[in-house]
Amino acid sequence: MGLTRQYLRYEPAALFGLVASARGGVAFVALRGERGRYVAVPGCEHVFVWDTRKGEKVLILKGLKQEVSCLCPSPDGLHLAVGYEDGSIRVFNLLSGEASITFNGHRAAVTVLQYDHLGGRLVSGSKDTEVIVWDVINESGLYRLRGHKDAVTQVLFLKEKNLLVTSGKDTLVKWWDLDTQHCFKTLVGHRTEVWGMALLSKEKRLITGSADSELRVWDITYIQEVKDPDEPESKKSKGPSTGTEENTEEDETLELDEHPEERIVKCSKVGSIVREGRDRVVTLATDRMGKFLACHGTDAVLEVFTVLSEEELQKKLEKKIKKAKKKAKQKSEEAPERSVELSLQEEIRRVTNVKASSKIKSFDLIVSPKGELKIVLLLQNNVIESYNLDLSAQVPQAVRASKITIGGHRSDVRTLAFSSDNIAILSAAAESVKIWNRSTLQCIRTMDCEYALCSLFVPGDRQVIIGTKTGKLQLYDLASGSLIETLNAHDGAVWSIALSPDQRGFVTGGADKCVKFWEFELVKDESSVQKRLSMKHVRILQLDEDVLCVRYSPNQKLLAVSLLDCTVKIFYVDTLKFFLSLYGHKLPVLCMDICYDGTLIATGSADRNVKIWGLDFGDCHRSLFAHDDSVMYLQFVPKSHLFFTAGKDSKIKQWDADKFEHIQTLEGHHQEVWCLALSPNGDYVVSASHDKSLRLWERTREPLILEEEREMQREAEYEESVAKEEQPVVPGETQGETGLAGKKTIETIKAAERIMEAVELYREEMAKLKEHNAICKAAGKEVPFPVNPILRAYGNITPSAYVLEVFKKVKSSELEESLLVLPFSYVPDLLRLFNEYIHLGSDVELLCRALLFLLKIHFGQITGNHMLVTVIEDLKKTTISRVSEARDVLGFNMAGLQFLKREIEAKDEVTFFADATERFEEKKRKRKKKEKMVLAVL
Repeated sequence: MGLTRQYLRYEPAALFGLVASARGGVAFVALRGERGRYVAVPGCEHVFVWDTRKGEKVLILKGLKQEVSCLCPSPDGLHLAVGYEDGSIRVFNLLSGEASITFNGHRAAVTVLQYDHLGGRLVSGSKDTEVIVWDVINESGLYRLRGHKDAVTQVLFLKEKNLLVTSGKDTLVKWWDLDTQHCFKTLVGHRTEVWGMALLSKEKRLITGSADSELRVWDITYIQEVKDPDEPESKKSKGPSTGTEENTEEDETLELDEHPEERIVKCSKVGSIVREGRDRVVTLATDRMGKFLACHGTDAVLEVFTVLSEEELQKKLEKKIKKAKKKAKQKSEEAPERSVELSLQEEIRRVTNVKASSKIKSFDLIVSPKGELKIVLLLQNNVIESYNLDLSAQVPQAVRASKITIGGHRSDVRTLAFSSDNIAILSAAAESVKIWNRSTLQCIRTMDCEYALCSLFVPGDRQVIIGTKTGKLQLYDLASGSLIETLNAHDGAVWSIALSPDQRGFVTGGADKCVKFWEFELVKDESSVQKRLSMKHVRILQLDEDVLCVRYSPNQKLLAVSLLDCTVKIFYVDTLKFFLSLYGHKLPVLCMDICYDGTLIATGSADRNVKIWGLDFGDCHRSLFAHDDSVMYLQFVPKSHLFFTAGKDSKIKQWDADKFEHIQTLEGHHQEVWCLALSPNGDYVVSASHDKSLRLWERTREPLILEEEREMQREAEYEESVAKEEQPVVPGETQGETGLAGKKTIETIKAAERIMEAVELYREEMAKLKEHNAICKAAGKEVPFPVNPILRAYGNITPSAYVLEVFKKVKSSELEESLLVLPFSYVPDLLRLFNEYIHLGSDVELLCRALLFLLKIHFGQITGNHMLVTVIEDLKKTTISRVSEARDVLGFNMAGLQFLKREIEAKDEVTFFADATERFEEKKRKRKKKEKMVLAVL
């Protein structure tokens, strides 16, 4: 057996250069007892928590591989629910930064998350058109709601009634009764996608945002409220003439099958608020109290509205009545008071417009204890801005309080470079050049530049050169952070730059079909006595096609030039005579590199292939299908024949140019990778992507075995295929409006396998015990029984106790799905074991949940099995008695806590839950005022 080549693994070391990803939303979170200071934003697969006051990152909630698609903080402020691109949801504890709960149910990206007012339930909507309600306390899925025909855009809980309102890109707004889990009402008044919704006026108003400039306002009333003789008729306007009502949007009254006296809902359109923006609504939201409403489109303007409270409406109405009376007196005629009513524009009043520095992707609002409205904006260009709005001012104006920008570029990074000491990293984009410290990942210099396409560190690492899209070469001094010199180098874009191996100059290739040779020189600076570095143009090589990439051979004898005609031409550096032409790519070669000993050249093309050529005869050694999209960058690892490629398929791959083998794939970026750079010692790789992030990869000492790598890849592919398989069907359940919340994943299959193994072990041990007892009986003496090593590891427990231990270890959110894939042959044993456990009174809640689910899905087979009749009868008695015992304990504990509460209140004269009492009193006062106001109007 020949010697196998040893490779070293590259591992992800850091993610930097990213302030926030634009797609997941922004949310204020309560941290360290403060609200309105800390904001949570998505950062690719992680969630960053920023301190807006200091501009510092205070917490990173680490994700796995998938990109974050939405965020939602819990009402108590202690948790943050995060939805991901693969449909999973993780609930993070903000105090510890750990993910405490994971839910798997959606088959596509989670688009929206919403907690109910107590934080006990979480509802999620997805691109797979389904809505799932999750029980956060029990860590399990409750049910799945089907009905939308396109992605779900918003979900809202109604506190007063157990209702849910959902909107989707299918133009529909659906009302769901969560008691019976079915859709009882559909609003069809929108002609285009419904992009956002919000509830106003104590859930008596619904406002929807669509693809036009109108915000449609709907009145929600429950019929029993109108029928109630003690409740006077509402004063609210029924359709101020805005001229935007549609004939299709008429009053609808729909009854539910159950409790018609409670559930008769009337929903009628009362008008529209016209936005200033003409494009679609991107985000529409209110603050927590529903006092302020804000929305924005695809532009940089956030429109803020205030919703008048009942007291303010009363005052405004009184003023209007007085005015009407005065007018009537002047005209000496009587104006009926009944005709005086407030228009919708008066009830929902525009406060101001907030103009951001770039396009807004998301926002959040919060009213501070001082009475200020705090707004945080997540912008498209990797920036977070926060604004304060002083509401006491006559004309409220938004004042920018902070702007977090230093941590990244405003646009995609198109070029990267490492300094010769492996410490500094250069990144350049369309507007700036940044220098980063590799070890601390801090930005140490930011310099304004034109659109950068290529870059290099000048030998000595004190200056950098940038090649721009306009054809200029810009020379920067790092110590002062200033632009020293700008040269018009090419008539088109400078696509490539390469330092000469003797470090005395460099070569550039541009879109003007020229390759230009430059030398460094020292010139006298007019402003100071000292000489400064400059660039001198020495030679030019004119070609027939645009130059895309240039590279020197390490001995500086040859120059490789990639052209737009899909070929690579090799020239002698000294005479500029033609030497070789490398042709074979179907599309232009975008990147290439020559290895350290000058024997090989590797070329990467837009045709997705990498070709490895010999530089002596120009023969193609091997063509490798490298990426699923264009190969954007290629570079050899110093002192080796290994090289890295970066592709538009968001992957970075390492290859062996001698054995033509794929070694490793570095996965992490979520969008196209534009460029990468290797450190001179080969220990670090830095890459830049369209997802605005820079990633650092570090070479570890861990050897990488190719066979193991391939095996891991096959396992990952299998796990992916399992998730895409058809979900198991529950017997007797039709594909209707509702379904099970969970989905089959590799974790649920593994959990089912663990349960099966435990039951198998139980069966084996029982058979062994039977055999052992027979031997003892025959021998007439006790023979020692060999204990199973697994049971010994668990502390010499019984086989049945081991099955219970395995059951307890199954995640609560995966229990139903694990039982669903369990073959029926294991169910009879489980039922007998459940009977045994419930008799002992251990884990009654978990066992009852599993038992009822098994009975539901295997009902026909269980009832048809005569062997299980006695077991089921026994289970019926024990479960009822044990559950009633558990309820009695719970009731006793509740009564005890209530008693202790009263004792403490009486002792310390402190009222617990004072807020709730105050709120109740306030409601009472408001109701009385409302009654008085309505009587005054009448």
